[in-house]
Amino acid sequence: MTDTGALPPRDEEAVASFVEHFAQLLVEGGMARMPARVFARLLVTDAGRLTAAELAEMLHASPAAISGAIRYLEQVDLAVRRRARGSRRDFYQVRDLDLWYEVMTRRDKLLERWIGGLEEGIEALGPDTPAGLRVRETREFMQFMAKELPEMLERWRVYRAAVYGAGSPADGQATAGAEASTP
Repeated sequence: MTDTGALPPRDEEAVASFVEHFAQLLVEGGMARMPARVFARLLVTDAGRLTAAELAEMLHASPAAISGAIRYLEQVDLAVRRRARGSRRDFYQVRDLDLWYEVMTRRDKLLERWIGGLEEGIEALGPDTPAGLRVRETREFMQFMAKELPEMLERWRVYRAAVYGAGSPADGQATAGAEASTP
């Protein structure tokens, strides 16, 4: 397996339990079950990457289920496919370069699209009808979030730099030394 090295031993049952619990929390938040399990497993691997075969073995899942989950995670930019130089095997890893910042930045763009769609609904329903008022309040919330999110994300960058400095695992430092390139 890819998770090797001079790291202290850990309770793999506890890790597997965490993976399933965190995956369930992601499912409750709207993610499909198998992508949630694959994402959680990729998140906890010390090597920072796993092959499809390793994921299938660790999650007791079929290759087809892993393939579908990976495809979804790539589409939503939560995971990336890589290939080591000279290898014909792909491996997968959690998207680096401050994953959560990038996810939330894309959410900001999504909020703007939702605001535009909600404005259309307000116009169609009338701003003072009961339904129009609900849609208007939803739009106001989305506008509030769109206004606050960039400032919050900037505070996160400052906080992250203070806590982790330049060597944050999210910057790819955890996988430095692995010669990888995108296929």
